[in-house]
Amino acid sequence: MLRLTLLLHLLVLLLCPADASMHREEVPDFYGDEATGYGPVFEEQPVDSIYPEESPEAKITMSCRARASPPATYKWILGDDEIDLTAEGSHYSLVGGNLVISNLIKTKHVGTYTCFASNMYGTIRSTEASVQIGYLDLFSSEERGTVYIKEGQGIVLLCAPPPHYPDELSFRWILNEFPTFIPLDKRRFISQTTGNLYISKVDSSDRGNYSCIASSPSISKSVFSNYIPLVPLAERPIRKYPADLKVKFPETTALAGQNITLECFALGNPVPEIRWKKKDGQLPPNHEVGMEGAHLHLYNVQPKDGGTYQCEAVNSRGKDYHAALVSVEAFPEWTEHISSTEKDLSSDYTMSCKASGKPKPTIRWLQNGELIDRREMRFSSLAFEDSGMYQCIAENRHGVIYANAELRVFACAPTFEHNPVKRVMAARNGRVVIECRPKAAPKPNFSWSKDTELLFNSTRVFILEDGSLEILNVTRADEGRYTCFAENDRGKANSTGSLLVTESTKITLAPSNSDVKVGENSWMQCAASHDPSLDITFIWSLDGRVIDLHKESLHYERTPNGSSNGELLIKSTQLKHAGRYTCTAQTPIDNVTASAHLVVRGPPGAPGGVRVMNKSDKNVTLQWSRGADNHSPISKYTIQYRDSFSKDVWKNATTSPVDVEGNTEMATVVDLFPWVEYEFRVIATNLLGTGDPSSPSPKEITLQSVPVVAPSDVGGGGGTSRELTITWTPVQPQYFYGPNFGYIVAFKPQDGLEWSKVTLADPQAKRYVHKSPSIPPLTAFQVKVKAFNGEGEGPFSLTAVIYSAQDAPSEAPASVDSRALSATEAIVWWLPLSQGNLDGYQVKYWKYQEDSEGGAQRVTVPGRENHTRLEGMKPDSLYLLEIRGYNSAGYGPASERLQIRTKKSPPSQPPKFIGQKLKGQSVNIAWEPVEPLPNEASIDGYKVLYRQQGHSTGTLYTTSRRYIDLPLPADGNYVVEVRAHTEGGDGAVAKIHITGGGVMAAQSLSVLSLLLVVSLLCLNL
Repeated sequence: MLRLTLLLHLLVLLLCPADASMHREEVPDFYGDEATGYGPVFEEQPVDSIYPEESPEAKITMSCRARASPPATYKWILGDDEIDLTAEGSHYSLVGGNLVISNLIKTKHVGTYTCFASNMYGTIRSTEASVQIGYLDLFSSEERGTVYIKEGQGIVLLCAPPPHYPDELSFRWILNEFPTFIPLDKRRFISQTTGNLYISKVDSSDRGNYSCIASSPSISKSVFSNYIPLVPLAERPIRKYPADLKVKFPETTALAGQNITLECFALGNPVPEIRWKKKDGQLPPNHEVGMEGAHLHLYNVQPKDGGTYQCEAVNSRGKDYHAALVSVEAFPEWTEHISSTEKDLSSDYTMSCKASGKPKPTIRWLQNGELIDRREMRFSSLAFEDSGMYQCIAENRHGVIYANAELRVFACAPTFEHNPVKRVMAARNGRVVIECRPKAAPKPNFSWSKDTELLFNSTRVFILEDGSLEILNVTRADEGRYTCFAENDRGKANSTGSLLVTESTKITLAPSNSDVKVGENSWMQCAASHDPSLDITFIWSLDGRVIDLHKESLHYERTPNGSSNGELLIKSTQLKHAGRYTCTAQTPIDNVTASAHLVVRGPPGAPGGVRVMNKSDKNVTLQWSRGADNHSPISKYTIQYRDSFSKDVWKNATTSPVDVEGNTEMATVVDLFPWVEYEFRVIATNLLGTGDPSSPSPKEITLQSVPVVAPSDVGGGGGTSRELTITWTPVQPQYFYGPNFGYIVAFKPQDGLEWSKVTLADPQAKRYVHKSPSIPPLTAFQVKVKAFNGEGEGPFSLTAVIYSAQDAPSEAPASVDSRALSATEAIVWWLPLSQGNLDGYQVKYWKYQEDSEGGAQRVTVPGRENHTRLEGMKPDSLYLLEIRGYNSAGYGPASERLQIRTKKSPPSQPPKFIGQKLKGQSVNIAWEPVEPLPNEASIDGYKVLYRQQGHSTGTLYTTSRRYIDLPLPADGNYVVEVRAHTEGGDGAVAKIHITGGGVMAAQSLSVLSLLLVVSLLCLNL
């Protein structure tokens, strides 16, 4: 009787039509089964636009495009007012969804624009975008006054940029004319915040006219200021000035991910050095110092990079500091946002939006483009009118982000059309879930049957909340056909699937624990039995992470031992390979796992937390935390250091105790330098090797101490009259031992008793010149130098003996005489000076009434000689000359000026050959006489050079005749050169070529051009 009742119940469920339902709410058309449309989704939204004031373009386009089905329609608002696109004389038009503004007017069209996209499913609102007029006015036409500044002082030239929008400008300066840009170096700096030009130490090369160029990248426009004349005033000696920071970065707020630049620049002489640090930690690794130290660039800043940054300007005269806070905030970013969904009618639903950011963003909601006054979107019983487009807005002072979603409320009778109950397989003794997922709203009631038997919850079989059927401890008897029945107030439906039971998978050979050393191989066994109808795979994981055998093939390999064997080979084991290995034998139906531990013994891990606990001038006490011993006891520690002078080179430190045992976590480093910045690191060693070094300790500066190193190579001497010049090699910075470092210079006459002392505050000083009218010339002095700092004075150097400067010669050379040698040369001589401190003579000569004395030619003659040749003179010209003696102290008085006239120039025309005759074993060569021009010297005779071709020397003949007999060569080629000879020198040359047995050709070369062919003559003898 019971079985009959169950059969009747099943028939009723199967035969009951799906539309046999109670009275229900009418469903909107667009939720029918055939509905395939969707609400708008933005693909392009408007962005902020800057319209250049002087732009030739007559329009600007604001983009807006949404994907929607059916296609979206668009509207725009300016501020809170909808734009009437059809108004007469409107400057607006719509192209697709884009808003085009023609002939933009500042008073009408500048503002904030928003685009709305709508279709039958709802409306969405775009991000707001502004339209602004970009401009950069001209600089003031006011003349800029001349700036006078002493050499050695610093100067700031103000740019004073004109009114502009937007704020971002870049600056350059030109000197005298465009495009001669001011080069930026350690001495010169242009602030990209103010545009001002800073020169830390003015010198004579800075004289000129300066103009500031301001450029706006947004509107591609540049303007020039009027010139500022800068006049450096000479000052001797040039004074030194302490570092004085004039460019100081303000408190700065940056957005995470941005790049920022901090500026610092100082005036001073010597030019200050700029150093950067972070007061509450180390400078972030993403920093870079540029512009000779004036810029600190921080790239991709993150919240951890925030803090107080300090720049320090240092020179030998003093220091200056500036510190300011850098805060890192963040643009809003979604951590949870809404997405489009379908929900059952009358169901509960909550839309959730969460955003991170700094400051914390506020959340607002829009429904179909309209603001809703709700903190969260919670629906207790969804109705059809709740359908639509929803937007979640997160906003802080840095920006705003939107999340869009469509909510669709629907109701329908259950249907399995798109998701029927499937055929599933399960392993014996395992668990299986047969899913029942019809589309239905409201949620239906579920029941199940196996074959013809209704199923109810039991200790093994459960109907789950979502309608799925769960069976535990599956047996062969559970095989069969399973039917799911679903029913709600709109109808009912059912779907049938089947269950097939297979043999379960079992591990037959499990991995076992293993212990290896670094570099050795290790094997992990794994084998399993499984249902023969199923494929099996083996998956290995280490501490829960699946091992990718392809990517990690360098260390992992599966041995090919058959389909049921999954043995894993671990090659050249490293410390990172230690841990819990799990073998998973998996079929499409079930899986089973087994695990084992691998211990890898190796060198120790890096110690941690290295820090300085105590310090003195030469010692520091370090403490650290031991790292992993990697299963082999630590035997010893090595401590290394690096300082600001060794750059990136780490050196082994001397410690107390000398050997740092492996069971200690503290040691003292000795033999350090006072007042030096150090970093330390610790390295552990065990029987298996030496591990990686620890991270460096925070930087520490040892305490100050009195200097112990004296300057070396003390010497000097020379200089100008009444001076004592003392020189030395400066002490290296690592031996300063403290701040306020300088030198004390002591000196006295060699036979004197009392030392004179002078203090120099410049640590880089390497010479001192003592000037006094009482210093006798060439007198022996004893000198010594020692260092000092803020803690006291160090030892003196070895005493050196040097000599004061000699006096310049006091006598002028006498009995000066000269003689012209040619048109371009002369010789001059004089009586030697009797003074013993003479290094040499200077002869100065210049063309009378034509050359200035400043442009005179000069010849230096050693002191042991009393004559010299003057060259490079002009023919037939009157010259003035004077002579003076000199030594290291300077030049003595000049001799009386002497006049000398050079000879007339030699003839510019070469001789002209008129005949060549053979006379036995000689050849006779004749030429016409050379007629000199009026400004040329008269002819004294002729020079004939007879040489073999290719040689520069030969036989030189002189004759007053106009012919010569030369021996005829037996063979070879010879050249005969003939030129006129005068007191002004030799004239232009004429050449004739002779071969063994005859004359070949002749040519003449003028003085002005040796390449000019004067004559050619060919003879066939």
